[in-house]
Amino acid sequence: MRVIYNNIIPFRGFSAMMLCGVIFARKSAKPLSKPTINHEEIHAAQARECGGYILFYLRYIAQWLRYGYRNCPFEREAYDNQYNLDYLTSRRAFAWKNYV
Repeated sequence: MRVIYNNIIPFRGFSAMMLCGVIFARKSAKPLSKPTINHEEIHAAQARECGGYILFYLRYIAQWLRYGYRNCPFEREAYDNQYNLDYLTSRRAFAWKNYV
């Protein structure tokens, strides 16, 4: 997955963010760790199964408003599995629904 380092995206307090299949990361986070990249790749897998990035982001925002950032099912799945670098090879489709 392509990584673009900059000082604008993501918001302060975050080191990386996946937007439309590209990881945007703060320059201060360079180089990104493998778990952080894995976390963002999990979000890319979630987006693919939600029917694309626009539908994913709409659903993500709805879940974020309902549960908050750390309790959002998309984030819970990504945080719970970011250190398992083989997770995406065995991940079941719509696994984030197990976190609702």
